Amino acid sequence: MAQCVPILVFVVAFLRFMADAAVVEHTFRVGNLTVRRLCENRVITAVNGRLPGPTIEVHEGDTLVVHLINDSPYNLTIHWHGIFQLLSGWADGPSMITQCPIQPRNCYAYRFNITGQEGTLWWHAHSSVLRATVYGALIIRPRNGTEAFPFSKPDKEVPILLGEWWNDDIVDMDSQAFLTGGAPGDSDAYTINGKPGDLYRCSSNQMYKLEVEQGKSYLLRIINAALSKELFFKVAGHSFTVVAVDASYTKPYETDVVVIAPGQTADALMVADAPPAASYYMAALPYISTAPSPPPRPSFDNTTTRGIVRYEPAMPSAASSRPVMPAMPSFFDNDVAHRFFTSLTGLLRPGDPTVPLHVDEHMVVTFGLGVAACEASQLLCNRSRGATAASMNNVSFQFPTKKSLLEAHFRGEKGIYTSDFPDTPPVFFDFTNPAVNVNPALQSLWFTTKGTKVKKVKYNAAVEMVLQNTAILGIENHPLHLHGFNFFVLAQGFGNYNATSAVKSYNLADPPARNTIAVPTGGWAVIRFTANNPGVWIMHCHLDAHLSSGLAMAFEVENGSTPETTLPPPPPDYPRC
Repeated sequence: MAQCVPILVFVVAFLRFMADAAVVEHTFRVGNLTVRRLCENRVITAVNGRLPGPTIEVHEGDTLVVHLINDSPYNLTIHWHGIFQLLSGWADGPSMITQCPIQPRNCYAYRFNITGQEGTLWWHAHSSVLRATVYGALIIRPRNGTEAFPFSKPDKEVPILLGEWWNDDIVDMDSQAFLTGGAPGDSDAYTINGKPGDLYRCSSNQMYKLEVEQGKSYLLRIINAALSKELFFKVAGHSFTVVAVDASYTKPYETDVVVIAPGQTADALMVADAPPAASYYMAALPYISTAPSPPPRPSFDNTTTRGIVRYEPAMPSAASSRPVMPAMPSFFDNDVAHRFFTSLTGLLRPGDPTVPLHVDEHMVVTFGLGVAACEASQLLCNRSRGATAASMNNVSFQFPTKKSLLEAHFRGEKGIYTSDFPDTPPVFFDFTNPAVNVNPALQSLWFTTKGTKVKKVKYNAAVEMVLQNTAILGIENHPLHLHGFNFFVLAQGFGNYNATSAVKSYNLADPPARNTIAVPTGGWAVIRFTANNPGVWIMHCHLDAHLSSGLAMAFEVENGSTPETTLPPPPPDYPRC
């Protein structure tokens, strides 16, 4: 086994002045954990014997060091979702993009500074489907403490991690799906902080409980850690004020429902102002945006996870009565989802980044499902029909196998990837018209090509991407996540993007900043970002089956002209393939 640090978790702070940053140090030991869910014992992969894993708390400006010891039977990486990784791309984590995986009985120390970010992010495995159980919250507080929040200081902060649970071994399911050219099956439950709640078998004592006091305020740090489902989240008798998404502050938005896609976070203030004589369910159920063409709609896990909000001191009536259940949206309520996402606006504070008004790189990127020829190792794949293959601009992304993209980029090694990801799709057609699935003349559009292609951009270039969903093999709301950057969401809508009309709706004043966008079902979105972080950064769908099917691309950002804008070499313990 590689030389690793002691396994104690500790925090070291070097305080020269009150405003100075700290070095926050943790050890993650990843291994097997036996848990009982839905009447069955299941061995899962977990961090430090916990599900969800440990919550990391830091302040803006701190340096975080996480020593990862891999005692699991799988190759593993950890991604610090939403962290910019300024000049520390070696610690970003996606397997074969910024590093080779950490092999069993080996270790790696993730080291990076947290600069210019505050709010709720999270960490998760970024190899295979291990993030189903390997995940946790990452909370970044203002450097000067919670008094610096741009909203009323809450009385308590509460992480709410929403997840999925499978009775079967998810790694085995994923392996079988690859062999057949398909995708893993539906989950068996949704969870709140790892617990499914009382609507599932053998789960009445596996409910998350939040105790509140009348009149006090609670900052719910909501994270969607599910592999494959966007979710509606509500608390009966209570409303929310959304004050941040993806660790970017928003103007206060009042709502009774939070809509959240895999990979996204939302900070929502909740005042405990309901009658304390009752208790209240918090609940989450899936938002199913899939609109296949032709019907029927694919199956999905149509269950609901619940927790309880209980007032303290407890009143006898609350203990003896059934908790109040919130009125949940329909599984298929596109209107609720679209209204939530389009109602968010950014809160611009002095010194915050602003929307780049001059654009250096214009891209139109179509994305969705398609088919490709079966690989030789897909032994059970239907050779005449092919395998499901997702793509961006008709390129189905293939992960390298010999060396990570970032190391190949740093060393100038050829043959690992090509820098020719296309700026536009190969063919412009009626992207969201379901006729593409029934008109024989259009079926050639189904087929994708596989490749490891990146888009090369100069340091500090302003990039605009029109993200256009297609109707091929079904229409769906895809959450697209960009590593290494936040982007501004300028506009979004349904149907085909039309530049003439869309530009008139661009929000260049106070757009929300995000790292993951749920592009509307059968629609489009426009994002902009400044490529001010040298390295290689993947952009991919956060529906896990779509990532493994190829719905990804990467940006290769060149070095700047100074040492401060140049990617340093990898650390000494950088994993090797």
